[in-house]
Amino acid sequence: MNIEDGLELFAQYMTVEKGLSMQTLSSYMSDLRLFFEYYSDKKEISDLMATDLEEYLNYLNGIGRNISTCLRKFSSIRSFYLFLKKEGYSDIELEDIEMPKKPMTFPNCLSIEEVDELLDMPDIEKPEGLRDKAMLELMYASGLRVSELLSLERRKINLEKGIVKIFGKGAKERKVPVGEFAMEYIKMYIDGPRRKNPGKDSKYLFLNRYGKPLSRQYFFMQIKKYADMAGIEVSISPHTLRHCFATHLLENGAQLRAVQEMLGHTNIATTQIYTHISTKRIISAYDLYMKKK
Repeated sequence: MNIEDGLELFAQYMTVEKGLSMQTLSSYMSDLRLFFEYYSDKKEISDLMATDLEEYLNYLNGIGRNISTCLRKFSSIRSFYLFLKKEGYSDIELEDIEMPKKPMTFPNCLSIEEVDELLDMPDIEKPEGLRDKAMLELMYASGLRVSELLSLERRKINLEKGIVKIFGKGAKERKVPVGEFAMEYIKMYIDGPRRKNPGKDSKYLFLNRYGKPLSRQYFFMQIKKYADMAGIEVSISPHTLRHCFATHLLENGAQLRAVQEMLGHTNIATTQIYTHISTKRIISAYDLYMKKK
């Protein structure tokens, strides 16, 4: 079988049996086309060798491709080789190839002072400003994911007890305590702009001026706007407040297991990344203090 026929069968398999979207499939096929441009002498499936992938990976590293790009291309090509073997078109046994490790990256985390400045930016004299203030305060006080915040239902928040019920990832419900300060702004929003909103009967808590739930894109733009107003130079997103919530809790002595439960992490290893952020910031603060002595 020639390479072109193999690629066509692979595309059909990934679409029909794996259910890949056209965009994802296009990415796979683009990676494979570049791979076979490099190996332009290979025309038949029988020309392929187990060492091809490692050689190509070394080539990508040599021309300065970043690790993320190399990993993605390697995954696409490996999938093609495994497909050929699975379908009986090749008997190549892929050897274990030592892949470069992606460097651990930590999410940006603001200081408590920067968070205070950010949360003070919305103009609470305006309906949208009071709504945004309530959203930001709730997000920082509870560590909600942006999707959880925007889909939060009015009936899921207990104003008297300061508890929010979240229906999060994996269809799991969790209860998160929210402080009085955030709750006060939520009450102000509900009793004010929310009550006058065209969508006042909507089940969702936070609404746009037309009575519909807010979009992720809109909230992202609002966060960026308030960050610019506060003079915050690092790049942030709605998720930044979730990072800050976890990091600041740990810095102030909260137990890792408790933070895990509030964030809704299934695996505590996911929560442990915040211990690295916390330690990093403490060291940075210590270094700054020593320089001033």
